[in-house]
Amino acid sequence: MNILRTVLSLLGVTVGIFAIIAVFTIVDSLEKNVKQSFDFLGSGVIYVDKWPFTADSNGEYKWWDFWRRPNPSYNEFKVLEANLKNKSAISIFADANNVVLKRGNNSFYETKFIGGSYGYKDIVELDIADGRYFSPSEVAGARNVTIIGADIAEALFPNGQNPVGKEIKIRNKKFFIIGTLKKEGESFLGFESKDTNCIVPYDAFRTMYTTGTGSYNERGSTIAIKGHDQDIGLIELEGEVTGFLRTRRGLKPKEDDNFALNRPEAIANVLSGVFDVFGIAGWIIGGFSILVGGFGIANIMFVSVKERTSIIGVQKSLGAQNYFILFQFLFESVFLSVIGGLGGLFLVMLITFIPMGSLEVTLTLKNIVLGLGVSAIIGTVSGIVPAALAARLDPVIAIRS
Repeated sequence: MNILRTVLSLLGVTVGIFAIIAVFTIVDSLEKNVKQSFDFLGSGVIYVDKWPFTADSNGEYKWWDFWRRPNPSYNEFKVLEANLKNKSAISIFADANNVVLKRGNNSFYETKFIGGSYGYKDIVELDIADGRYFSPSEVAGARNVTIIGADIAEALFPNGQNPVGKEIKIRNKKFFIIGTLKKEGESFLGFESKDTNCIVPYDAFRTMYTTGTGSYNERGSTIAIKGHDQDIGLIELEGEVTGFLRTRRGLKPKEDDNFALNRPEAIANVLSGVFDVFGIAGWIIGGFSILVGGFGIANIMFVSVKERTSIIGVQKSLGAQNYFILFQFLFESVFLSVIGGLGGLFLVMLITFIPMGSLEVTLTLKNIVLGLGVSAIIGTVSGIVPAALAARLDPVIAIRS
């Protein structure tokens, strides 16, 4: 009967720890996978664009104002490239979606066609499987050379053919393949991976699309600037970029910026706030179960003190100090609670083995320590009163009972 009572009491702690740590584990895994999905934007990068990534501080996204803004121009890129002191890399790029690529009888229709300056490789991580990146002379000369993603290579060059050195047609223009990218697969949020990318020099892209003039109704370009470090360097870089662009565009001191300086961290901060709400929900859900488990452990300890009163009396008559009795029962309470917590962690570990598509769930050391820590605290709180009562028993009265 005592074993059944103990198991039922520990079950409350197990369920509580499972609820809290399971929520934290899934939330942490979601946050990690979401942030990895934004890796294609690079880290420590400022994007100059007409459209901001997020709404303003009032939660309003004034698209009716943003669409009239001029696009970043090629001349602005050249000014920033020549004058910015706090940059480590800079690039201008533009893209077009669903461009058709052809080679013989093979075609690929879902291409993300990108034109980038030489510094594009320093902004966006390009993992080249075969071949090489553009040379400065190829970029400056607007040569018809290209780097293609894995899906394009498989579609246009079946049966394991090596695309490097071959020609393909892009909008009826011949391009020479100089490199291929390693296969990435689809990201967690479903963003297009680089597997469908076809990258060409920026000026070669401009021979096919109107871009880089600064007009509001053209195919927009984006200027990306990488700083030397994540914090102070980016703040100084942001100030530099703002000053040069306001001067270049002839904005008066009281006029608002007609451009946006976007940082991927802004999106991550918005998402972190959402995940914090899920974390609070996990504490609330698991808290009730842990509370029930804590009362169960306290009940076990009160019964244990009552059943072992005579033994406590014998121990004290033989010289056992109050703190010895106190820690003896407190240790039992914490031990029982930690056993329940380990059960909850074991259940969470089982969840990590369940396939969840592109979501990779991982039980981190931080959450393991948190689960054991909460279990130990619950055990201490639940056992402190029964342990204190046991320590204060009079040895003579205890033996007679």
